Amino acid sequence: MQKKEIVARFLEADLLVHPAVVAYISENGGSGIIEGIINSISSSVSVVTPKEVPGMLATRIDKLAVGASVLPEILAGGDDFSVPMANPEESFALFRNRYDVLSVMMRSRVNPIPIEALIKQNNWFADTDIGVIGIVVGGSTSSKGHRIVEIEDPTGTIKVLFNKNREGFDEAEKIIPDEVIGVRGKLARDMSGGSGMIFSNTLFRPEIPLTHALSPSKEPGMAVLISDMHVGSDTFLLDAWDEFALWLETKPDIKYLLIAGDVVDGIGVYPNQDKELHIKTIYEQYDAVGEMLSTLPSHLQIVLSPGNHDAVRAAEPQPVLPEKFRNQFPSNVTFVENPAVVNIQSVNILMYHGRSIDDLIKFIPGTSYDRPGEIMEEMLKRRHLGPIYGQRTPLLSTPRDHLVIRDVPDILHTGHVHITGIVSYRGVLGVNTGTWQGQTSFQKQMNINPTPAEAIVVDLFTMGYEKLCFLGDKTFL
Repeated sequence: MQKKEIVARFLEADLLVHPAVVAYISENGGSGIIEGIINSISSSVSVVTPKEVPGMLATRIDKLAVGASVLPEILAGGDDFSVPMANPEESFALFRNRYDVLSVMMRSRVNPIPIEALIKQNNWFADTDIGVIGIVVGGSTSSKGHRIVEIEDPTGTIKVLFNKNREGFDEAEKIIPDEVIGVRGKLARDMSGGSGMIFSNTLFRPEIPLTHALSPSKEPGMAVLISDMHVGSDTFLLDAWDEFALWLETKPDIKYLLIAGDVVDGIGVYPNQDKELHIKTIYEQYDAVGEMLSTLPSHLQIVLSPGNHDAVRAAEPQPVLPEKFRNQFPSNVTFVENPAVVNIQSVNILMYHGRSIDDLIKFIPGTSYDRPGEIMEEMLKRRHLGPIYGQRTPLLSTPRDHLVIRDVPDILHTGHVHITGIVSYRGVLGVNTGTWQGQTSFQKQMNINPTPAEAIVVDLFTMGYEKLCFLGDKTFL
């Protein structure tokens, strides 16, 4: 049976189908298998993956290499990967690198002209359709409700007006400081000798290409994603963690555990924190984490990156956890920076703790802590994890902007906000993991309701996922 016929039959049943399933049906039979699958799956299924095909599951289980986990490959964010500049006053290099990398991603769509040329040769370009790319310097709203944004490229600055009556104005309202954008529109004729203004027709962002597709592993294997353990806090959920550890013992096909920051609660992170600590020294907190990880299955490869509660510098990118805190950690733990890109079984995972989520929620209308998946989409659109400078997320002065998303990941893994959120955007699986800490007094004041003791299990072979809860008598979600 031809693959096109297979896909067409599933579409007739309002179902999408994973390429691996198409290949399996093509090699092992025809319409009989298809009808059996369609009749057996739940009405809630919209995409037929290998886990919905019993024959494929049997084949995959036979191939499981239990106890054999391939070591993670660190593609970015290894030890001493990000080195601060000797002279912080030269931090302009960070933004120039950001502009250079992100402008290339838009150049073919925007066909930009240097801003300096538009200003000096206004009569030549006035009233014509032109394109520019720049970093956002600032923005405001006119008396009539239009959005005015000032952008800068290496040659100069210019203002851009986004008409509230034009299609796509909602995206213009989401323009934030220090992001790199592209614009096409008409240059207004400048009669006063000023810098002029562009009336925008189209807004561009670096974006994830429409052609990008999920890239699953060619070998079977599972990974668990978590973050924000906050060991040492008096609200750390030890019983839930013990349930999680016992469950891992029963799952030999789970080969990887990725932890995206805040493994301890830390010391002196916020005022009067000592009153909410069960373990009151930083060394004892990390020793406790090391002992907890040591009890997990030895075949498990663990990747650990820091967060804003960990004992590293606050400025991002954050370095790996120093060796002096690793005495009790087992040998199967790989330490990486924040952010970092890790390859496991050919699947690239971009790990970022997510402190910039605080700033993005502040500046992007309509976003909320309750919906972290939306924030991950905004990061992917901008191809940057935290562009805003001078807010709650401190940025280190480095000659290379390590928060730029240079290569499109298969998975974006964040945390920080203690609320689980999962999104699929243009072939990228975005996972914001919850926490292993109960609701804190600060969260009660802010009316933030965390989703504790949850873990996200990703099947690297199908890129499907499950959300599991280990809190009390709750069942798997």
